[in-house]
Amino acid sequence: MKVAILGCGYVGRTVGRYWSRDCNLDVVATTTTPEKIPNLEAIGAIPRVLKGNDRPGLQKLLADREVLLLCMGASQSSYRETYLETAKALISILPENSSLRQIIYTGSYAIYGNRQGQKVDETAAIHPQNEKEEILAQTERVLLSASTSDRQVCIFRLGGIYGPDRELRKIFSRAAGKTLPGAGSEISNWIHLDDIVRAIDFARQHQLQGIYNLVDDDRCTRRELIDRVLSKHDLQPIVWDESQPSSRSTNANVSNQKLKNAGYSFLHPYFFDRDV
Repeated sequence: MKVAILGCGYVGRTVGRYWSRDCNLDVVATTTTPEKIPNLEAIGAIPRVLKGNDRPGLQKLLADREVLLLCMGASQSSYRETYLETAKALISILPENSSLRQIIYTGSYAIYGNRQGQKVDETAAIHPQNEKEEILAQTERVLLSASTSDRQVCIFRLGGIYGPDRELRKIFSRAAGKTLPGAGSEISNWIHLDDIVRAIDFARQHQLQGIYNLVDDDRCTRRELIDRVLSKHDLQPIVWDESQPSSRSTNANVSNQKLKNAGYSFLHPYFFDRDV
């Protein structure tokens, strides 16, 4: 099978390695930085230097590809270009493409917004809280419009990502000993890199269509998680200032049951099943 990956950062590069080495797929992977070409060659992918909103470049990239993974990462100032403009460019060239059978996109659970910790599944209305989240919501709508009887579009709404070189210890150690606003009562929704990679490949193999939440089974509060991680690694605890409003815009208990019902089994359903 011939596949393409648009965006080869932390997640995309790992998927590319897995598809090339473990699944023996023909992988073309893109970067916007020519200096990263050797990194893509090292994982067994054919590198291409390409921006997602480059319509002629996209058309050439996808000329013979059956699956496209959109796995982009953006800076604060480039959300619209990276996500929404890429999605629009992709949609514009699809009428001239007869090979592409599936689009897989990694988005974010953050678009559920502040649900006061209530449980939400994929049928829940979304409530973007800021411009970035609204761009992500628009990107989903544009991509889903590409679904046809011959082409599936699978949207994964990811939790916070952790894994090798991005352990929870590293993520939260920056806050050790500091004072954070709020009570830390928001529900934690995280997902391990291994499960992102395997779920993406599960979607490819089973031709999943539609929206799927990709979060693990742990549903502790932000405070419980951070306090436990810092305590486990003998780091200074956080002081929570409940007199100040929380800086978090999202608070939802995100269900992963739809993905489980489709047949996916999580490798790391709980944080502390492994070294975090």
